[in-house]
Amino acid sequence: MDSLDRDILVALQSDGRQTNAHLAESLGLSASAMLERVRRLEQGGQIRGYRAVVVPEALDLGVRAVIGVRLRVHGRDSIEQFEQRIGGVTGVCSCCHVTGQYDYLLDVAVRDLATLPELIRGDLAAIPGVSKFETMLVLSEVKPFAGWPAPGR
Repeated sequence: MDSLDRDILVALQSDGRQTNAHLAESLGLSASAMLERVRRLEQGGQIRGYRAVVVPEALDLGVRAVIGVRLRVHGRDSIEQFEQRIGGVTGVCSCCHVTGQYDYLLDVAVRDLATLPELIRGDLAAIPGVSKFETMLVLSEVKPFAGWPAPGR
């Protein structure tokens, strides 16, 4: 991957709906060369997909929380089982394996405060090996995720 590929990624991350012709023109390539590069980035896994950024309220998701999860045992089986099961839990928007006080941090979104305990008791607590949760309600989103930083750009 060269600097032009990185420029393509930054441009698409900023506006994934721009046309191939516009992208090619803005970076000084022919449309066919740009299409080839973008396809290579998609096939190589550097571009995972394209999606709209939707406000949670539009989907009746009025409560967001960050949940710290600690596992009882830190063996391979316990970690793999948690990671496999958490992928299927509706309401979990993202899950990061972290260092520190918790083993995982979950970003969750649910309809309302009454639904949050259902997610915790019904879905998360049912995953074998989980020993502790700490739930922090999101009061406001100060800086929404706008894409990965591009150092030196």
